[in-house]
Amino acid sequence: MRAAIYGAGSLGTILGAYITKNGGEIELINRNKAHIEALQKNGATVVGTINFNQKVTAYTPDQMSGKYDIIFLMTKQQHNREVVTFLKDFIAEDGVIVTLQNGIPELEIAEIVGEDRVLGCTVAWGATMKDPGVCELTSAVDSLTFSIGSLSPNTNHHLNEVKRLLEMMGPVEYDKNFIGTRWSKLLINSAFSGMSAVLGSTFGEAAKEKRSRRVVQALIKECIDVCAKGGIKIEPVQGKDIVKLLDYKNSFKKAISFFIIPIAIKKHALLKASMLQDLEKGKKSEVDAINGVVSAFGKKVGFPTPMNDKVVEIIHQIEDGKLTPSFKNIELFN
Repeated sequence: MRAAIYGAGSLGTILGAYITKNGGEIELINRNKAHIEALQKNGATVVGTINFNQKVTAYTPDQMSGKYDIIFLMTKQQHNREVVTFLKDFIAEDGVIVTLQNGIPELEIAEIVGEDRVLGCTVAWGATMKDPGVCELTSAVDSLTFSIGSLSPNTNHHLNEVKRLLEMMGPVEYDKNFIGTRWSKLLINSAFSGMSAVLGSTFGEAAKEKRSRRVVQALIKECIDVCAKGGIKIEPVQGKDIVKLLDYKNSFKKAISFFIIPIAIKKHALLKASMLQDLEKGKKSEVDAINGVVSAFGKKVGFPTPMNDKVVEIIHQIEDGKLTPSFKNIELFN
């Protein structure tokens, strides 16, 4: 059984380090030559809420050869068609691509390789690249969980092996309602990653400041409401029913929801959105695959999403150099 993590940035490097540390065999692949050279020379250094160094096997894409049974895909979603087309030559005939990405990428990937060769996976933790070969785990160690699922009613025969590898880092759940699981992650990302990118803040800072918390709350509410309108059941996250905790239909429940938000995100308070990390590097973000998906689904089901629309607008303005990530941007939400 041969496995690789393609797009081994901060998340993928930490996942690969855990798998290798616990006896698994996995190859880390990334286009960033400085990062790969550091991994090859010094191993993967994990800092933050846990600290360790682990020797790993790492390559750049041009160094790839042969076929893989399992490829964990951890690149930015906007490049999926190009990346998956490239990877087709490296996937075994009965191999599988496992998406560990934001948004809902499985549909597009299934168009390229087939529904039966795609497994989806949501990641409930975050990380930041500090230096080549050095990645910071920014979530609590007891929050290192995964949920996996499939678009196809046929269970992929590599499912148990995928589960075994991921369990070398943390608990894994198999979700029959995987679209509902994707939307639970999208709810968190649209609210906290969206505001982290807009404000230039961590998740915890966005939840602490009352004006930004009101926007976070409104983003969560929009996501819950469009799912309800579209007939999607949002699944619990790490055993917590986020709809029950954060939805509201009256002022009393709204006040409770507002109070709960910083508590709910406490384990991920230090997390800085990957969208913000991209913006700080002058790169395009994944906002269209996160808040943009909520907006698009709202249009499809006939439910307005003004807060998510505004996040998309602001982040595109940041990408174009018209704004910068700052708490001053809170004034743009009316």
